[in-house]
Amino acid sequence: MNSNNTQAFVEGKTVLVTGGAGFIGCALAKRLAAHASRYVVVDNLHPQVHASSERPSDLHQAAELIVGDVTLASTWDSLLTHCSPDIVIHLAAETGTGQSLTEGTRHSMVNVVGTSQMTDALGRHGHTPSHILLTSSRAVYGEGAWKSATGDVFYPGQRDRSQLEAAQWDYPDGTSLPARADVTIPAPSSIYGATKLTQEHILSAWANAQKVALTILRLQNVYGPGQSLTNSYTGIVALFSRLARAGQSIPLYEDGNVTRDFVFIDDVADAIVAALATATSAKRVLDVGSGTAATIRQMAELVACYYSAPSPHVCGKFRDGDVRHAACDIDRTISQLPWQPKWNLEAGVAALQQYIASINA
Repeated sequence: MNSNNTQAFVEGKTVLVTGGAGFIGCALAKRLAAHASRYVVVDNLHPQVHASSERPSDLHQAAELIVGDVTLASTWDSLLTHCSPDIVIHLAAETGTGQSLTEGTRHSMVNVVGTSQMTDALGRHGHTPSHILLTSSRAVYGEGAWKSATGDVFYPGQRDRSQLEAAQWDYPDGTSLPARADVTIPAPSSIYGATKLTQEHILSAWANAQKVALTILRLQNVYGPGQSLTNSYTGIVALFSRLARAGQSIPLYEDGNVTRDFVFIDDVADAIVAALATATSAKRVLDVGSGTAATIRQMAELVACYYSAPSPHVCGKFRDGDVRHAACDIDRTISQLPWQPKWNLEAGVAALQQYIASINA
């Protein structure tokens, strides 16, 4: 999307972004905040994500920051008294597959109740935006669909503890298939994934009843400059970078052959802008990733090589709720949006390391 297209669809409009002071939110504000009539961000500046309770330096100066909790009706009533958004970008969420197993209430409150508080408040204030965009997650698919040696498609479901303890990482005679929103049946294997799918259901029901355009983007593993380097649940790329920079060998869970689709932050922000600029009256659910799966080992080796750190090593550990393979087919997304990913893994990893060096200089 060029700047003229960006200005065209937000000019004269009020944009509300929940969780907009976070990683994705700051990248998005750089693209949109200066062009909207008003660009309002509501964020609780949670200490797990934000090192301080001060306004993030990466948040564009044109963004109006309101520090508030989306799970509270009072936050929404105060906000909507002074703000009538034309576009709502719903980024606010608690993330972390492993953390959600021990802090399920926290994830459910923010992801589920925070979303229903938003729709309830919009109803109370008699306001319907023209477009809502939700950033969902690849976690809604769980293990997703696999194909057997005979060509049959099956859904293996969640790997149980006994299977993981026996180091039976894959399913016999099966190959994982990339997820595609119009084909793959969602079957989350984590509390986090379940709450993200619930967000989708809540907004789908409400938007349909209110005749509001809804776009749901299921994001793969997002990484890049601007992400929290202290949050243990921010993603493995930042964790790997921290270890390798310290000269340590990166531990690989399972056998190191877990696969993910690592998508660079600029590509994600551009996809959101493209989706907002091409809104339709219908609901859309699209996958956003690089379109290329990489093993955890490949990612770790790239990071280790950058720092000339020791080679990564298989530690044999595993995480409950983790899926073995996660990737997506982005052909449908590319066909529906004026967008396609521009960053490959090598360039993205290098850009993240340069960012890390700049903030540690």
